[in-house]
Amino acid sequence: MPMFEDDAPVAAGDSRSAAEALRIVEALVFASAEPVSEGFLAERLPRDTDVGALMRQLQADYAPRGVNLVRVGDHWAFRTAADLSFAIRKDDTEVRKLSRAALEVLAIIAYHQPVTRAEIEDVRGVQTSKGTLDVLMEAGWVRFRGRRRTPGRPVTLGTTRDFLDHFGLEELRDLPGMEELKGAGLLSGRIPPNFNVPIPMGSDELNDDEDPITQLDLEELGLLTPGGEPEE
Repeated sequence: MPMFEDDAPVAAGDSRSAAEALRIVEALVFASAEPVSEGFLAERLPRDTDVGALMRQLQADYAPRGVNLVRVGDHWAFRTAADLSFAIRKDDTEVRKLSRAALEVLAIIAYHQPVTRAEIEDVRGVQTSKGTLDVLMEAGWVRFRGRRRTPGRPVTLGTTRDFLDHFGLEELRDLPGMEELKGAGLLSGRIPPNFNVPIPMGSDELNDDEDPITQLDLEELGLLTPGGEPEE
């Protein structure tokens, strides 16, 4: 396996320790069913290890292979190379098809987050059913972020790491822009001249006008029963 470059040391040790660190992170990511955070990896490596440089090296090692190492936010996972997806049979796992309404809501949340249900309805011009949001949450692509510091304290919505992983995005800023959407035929040729595709925020951190979701909020939203037990 390729060793680390001289200008990107992994730790205070020699090339042997660098190679061993590569083997450790490779094994940890391979053994996990979910994307693995850099923090998790750092806890299992020597203190001075540059985890970011380590993962970039491993990513380069796997770039020409049938399995690639991909970054999902600040997490890492092994995924089938994009150009080989046609060869992977998925007969036993049929992907649930989203309705047009669910796709519209998902797109609005992705590009406008943090966004409230009322703001989604303002963009769409129609009411959004609870069932549509439930479908997106059951898919694991949408989550409650916080509560807006405005009258009524509406809940804010955002996308999840699973959303990034499913659509092959490293971060929200990788969402397609206007030209890419036009090229894919997803924007009408009669869009208003002042129309702009929003630039998604790139952080999961709460905004200044958001408060974190508390246990009482979860109970109010029906996600927890009184006393803190998850609703079945």
